[in-house]
Amino acid sequence: MKCGLLYTLAAGLFALPAQAELTTGVAAPAFTTQASLAGKEFTYSLTEALKTGPVVLFFYPKAFTSGCTVQAHDFAEAAGEFKAFGATIIGISGDTIETLNRFSVSACQSKFPVGADRDRKIMKAYGAVMLMSYARRTSYVIAPDGKIIYSYTALLSPEKHVTNTTAAVKKWHEARKATVQPSPP
Repeated sequence: MKCGLLYTLAAGLFALPAQAELTTGVAAPAFTTQASLAGKEFTYSLTEALKTGPVVLFFYPKAFTSGCTVQAHDFAEAAGEFKAFGATIIGISGDTIETLNRFSVSACQSKFPVGADRDRKIMKAYGAVMLMSYARRTSYVIAPDGKIIYSYTALLSPEKHVTNTTAAVKKWHEARKATVQPSPP
């Protein structure tokens, strides 16, 4: 029932004007939010996360719906690959932190945090507002300098978010490696 309602709402959005996603090269809005990792709550800061490498930020409509569960599971399965390239992951939705405590353990397999955006401030800042308290299914890759290096939106399809963001992180990683010259002996 929830899944059908979400698809109906999402399908209706094609007739509504949507706020545009942020584009490559612009500064990613900094944010701090209540988040959960492995069922444990903490304060997540994008600024702090970027100090360790790129961040894959993905927005999803609602925890425990079929598409969102698939998307979170896919990101969890790819977490090791992102880590190998120095990247971290965070998912954001309008769900309560109590719901995200459960979702972070089940669908996310305790491999990355999910953040609560109940007031939709983060969604609005990233052009990822859909309808009511739902996020648009949008993914970003943010470089450590705070600039967006990739964005992708697919409202009804979670399948390509992981593939596309992995490719963007890999491309960033390879470009960074190419610019780092070995020291002479």
